[in-house]
Amino acid sequence: MSSAAVRPVVPASRYRWGALVAVGITVLAWASAFVAIRAVGAHYEPGPLTLGRLLIGSLALGAGLLVMRRWVWPTRREWALIVLCGISWFGIYNIALNAAEQRIDAGTTAMLVNVGPILIALFAGLLLGEGFPRWLVIGALVAFSGAVLVGAATSNAAESDLLGVVLSLVAAVTYAVGVLAQKPVLRRLPGLQVTWLACTTAAIACVPFTPGLLTELATAPGAATAGLVYLGVVPTALAFSTWAYALARMDAGRLGVSTYLVPPVTILMSAALLGEVPPLLAIAGGAVCLLGVGLSRRR
Repeated sequence: MSSAAVRPVVPASRYRWGALVAVGITVLAWASAFVAIRAVGAHYEPGPLTLGRLLIGSLALGAGLLVMRRWVWPTRREWALIVLCGISWFGIYNIALNAAEQRIDAGTTAMLVNVGPILIALFAGLLLGEGFPRWLVIGALVAFSGAVLVGAATSNAAESDLLGVVLSLVAAVTYAVGVLAQKPVLRRLPGLQVTWLACTTAAIACVPFTPGLLTELATAPGAATAGLVYLGVVPTALAFSTWAYALARMDAGRLGVSTYLVPPVTILMSAALLGEVPPLLAIAGGAVCLLGVGLSRRR
């Protein structure tokens, strides 16, 4: 008799609660990442910061992979999707996010980036043939109007702030691309393996930033470097692993809705730790963005 025949059956409720705990960890860790990037970004440029975070994350994920000792060799299609996920979500996303947070506050950035779920739905309709339901179109228009409000609120201060809005939206697009590329791979490959491969792929792509990282490591204060280590271990290694765990057990659209909690948590953390609160018009625009995302999920 094979070992599979005598393996105990795990109740579905255990998977559900495990996924919910994983979502909670992901939300808190990603919210803290917006605050940490804002603080660390004062001493590290976007490219070197991305490389340092990815190197630390890759080492932490690699250690976990060695402990788990589980490896499934990807097919050629899975390799392509992993590389796409790594370059878009782990690489371009982080560079754009780091650059955005040098121009606008953490809370505003979090609100803009979290239009990602609606982009996931739009891309799925365009690329996967899932169509464009009425509420998806309405939600997209509402979210776009919210992004315009945020842009108006930040453009009053300086031209560079408007660039920060654009960079945040670039991060949202690459986040959506990464999720769509990651979901099919998780049907067969372990989440920890997929996360490590994507993170390592992005780290290799960011190798040209090595001279800048070495220079800034030598000049940055210890607190900033400690923040860099935190970004690599918690929001990258831990949170992306818990996200992959939940994504393998939940619908991508429903899981994306959970990230609506990130902006308000980020605003609270940013106010407490950095003394930053987004402009009122930006908060209103961010709320409209999230309302649009919520509308897009109606059936």
